[in-house]
Amino acid sequence: MKHILGRVAVAAIAVAFASEAMATEWNVSLWGKRRAFTEHVEKLAELVSEKTNGEFTLNISYGGLSKNKENLDGISIGAFEMAQFCAGYHRDKNPTITVLELPFLGVANLQEEVAVSNAVYAHPAVQADLARWNAKLLMTSPMPQYNIVGTGEPRSTLDSMKGMRVRATGGVGKAFAAIGAVPTSVTATEAYNAMESGVVDTVAFAPHAHLAFRTIDIADWWTENLNPGTVNCPVVVNTDAYNALTDAEREALDSSVDEAIAHYIDNYEQLLVKWDGILEEKGVKRVHISDDDLAAFRAAAADPIREQWIKDMEAQGLPGQELYDLVMETLKKERM
Repeated sequence: MKHILGRVAVAAIAVAFASEAMATEWNVSLWGKRRAFTEHVEKLAELVSEKTNGEFTLNISYGGLSKNKENLDGISIGAFEMAQFCAGYHRDKNPTITVLELPFLGVANLQEEVAVSNAVYAHPAVQADLARWNAKLLMTSPMPQYNIVGTGEPRSTLDSMKGMRVRATGGVGKAFAAIGAVPTSVTATEAYNAMESGVVDTVAFAPHAHLAFRTIDIADWWTENLNPGTVNCPVVVNTDAYNALTDAEREALDSSVDEAIAHYIDNYEQLLVKWDGILEEKGVKRVHISDDDLAAFRAAAADPIREQWIKDMEAQGLPGQELYDLVMETLKKERM
């Protein structure tokens, strides 16, 4: 009887170890803190765990695994299995997706941002670009147009923005440079200190980031209609880790993306509804840029930067014109 019980105990332990061994845990590298910008990743983790009865989990870390500008490098060496990054942080590492950061593309809302991102991410040249980093594009992080906050006298005209030191990356930074401002690419987590210490005069962010990184707390004014563009921040997975998933795990991950994005958009739109009240509560003045200045801004930034971007991409053997046309065609289809 003792021998039988012993064999049963050993078998139970073996089953327990086998179950533990079969469980899959992925580490996910984000930065800052949980906010509207990361809600799709949080929702994805929730859905994947539910669909696999906890056998596949995403362990989300806010800055504990890597610096935000090094997340793509971490993915490439398998330091973690999933990460979020922004194209403008390292344009040379991901040139093809910077088409989505060109200024004044005319993307009107988060749904359109998702549509153009998905179209670009599906392009073979883009997938090959990210494959150099052993990265597979999973989903975007749609953001509305950027606007700037600042202290002191409002920068309400293009002339007043000449020489202005602005925290802006990617195409938004190039747009400001085109009108004589001085862009700097300090990271989101450094923006508050840079603004408080006077390293920069203004900070360009989407609304959630002005809240999350507290730049709105020290702002005197905010441009409500400058809308020069936005940044594109994909969520990627390590290709080897993705391929190592079981069919059930891969299905749980892939089938959760659309719901995670829908949750993100719903959450973000609720924030935008509250935005006016937040500005009033914090005593931040709304600055309206004139139509003439906006037209001059577009003339200085949109066409020249786009044409140079296409030329630079084609010189690298990348289909710059094709990618730009894809964005425009996708916007047209989305609006139909």
